[in-house]
Amino acid sequence: MLHVYELTGDTFAVSMVAVVGLVPMIIAGLYGGMLADAFDRRLVALIAASVTFVSTLLLAILAWSGHESVGWLFALSAVNSAANSIVGATKSAITPRLLPRELLPAAAALQGITVGIMVMAGPALAGVLVAFTGYAWTYSIDVVLMTSLFLGLWTLPRIRPEGEIVQPGLESLRDGMRFLKRAPNIRLQYILDITAMTFGHSIALFPAIGAVLLGGAPITTGALTASIAAGAFASSLFSGPIGRYRWHGIGIQRSIQVFGMATAVFGLVLAAGALGWFAPERVDESHANIALIVLRVGALYAGTLATLTALWVPSLVGGLVIVALVGVLVRLNPGFRAYDAEHPTP
Repeated sequence: MLHVYELTGDTFAVSMVAVVGLVPMIIAGLYGGMLADAFDRRLVALIAASVTFVSTLLLAILAWSGHESVGWLFALSAVNSAANSIVGATKSAITPRLLPRELLPAAAALQGITVGIMVMAGPALAGVLVAFTGYAWTYSIDVVLMTSLFLGLWTLPRIRPEGEIVQPGLESLRDGMRFLKRAPNIRLQYILDITAMTFGHSIALFPAIGAVLLGGAPITTGALTASIAAGAFASSLFSGPIGRYRWHGIGIQRSIQVFGMATAVFGLVLAAGALGWFAPERVDESHANIALIVLRVGALYAGTLATLTALWVPSLVGGLVIVALVGVLVRLNPGFRAYDAEHPTP
């Protein structure tokens, strides 16, 4: 996204990085789940990781040769998004096969810590590297570091499918849809996640926010992106008591609404900057820290809305929409709010 913003200076073009990857991500995620159910999950993950590796390698080659373009960045982002979606779906299916049920909450917490460290260190380091070495070296270092993904997957045992195997295809997709139809709690959880991602996604605005409102550079953009993972890391690190909380529906509702309020507050911080309460040349560490603390993840509409209005509008409006819409959806589904982990119902 930072690279696209440098090439175009257009927030809408930055948001299109996410848009062009959305459909491949959804299709690959659905198909990745089917593949994980029908074939050796370790092999599926290795093949998908290889595609991710090659797409990142091509980014590095284009940057070194000086032939990078917005079209190439969009295309490779779509490929990367699809491959990562399959890797994620397969890894999620691998974990329950490696651990007993009682350890799954702890495994989820450990995964959150790992991803938190990765996403905190990655964007922050990338911002520094882009600022001091450029995009070619940054992509190249990413390629080298990706070898750890292969090492982790390679050391796993073969994980063949169990029970009745449904071959990937429309029938497998229909089978999944039939399951969701008779699983209202799982279905509503998906809807709530989509609501949060749709109306709270501010990542597409980070390059412009860092350069225009916070008076920063690539380092600022990297810090903004890394701040998202800081919350995930902290919540995972202290998630022991959360793992023992039995009322999952209430927990999901409240956490998403807090996310919405934090997104709205982030919008207010940006609005203060846009109204001149602090000018870019006078931004100090305290102002940046306020933005980093309240920042959370959100959706694809941000770039378009920011282009039509202002940089701070998507976060403020989106956060308020999340709080209200989640409250209405849960109220209309009392079974979700009453969900008890000790007596689970799908």
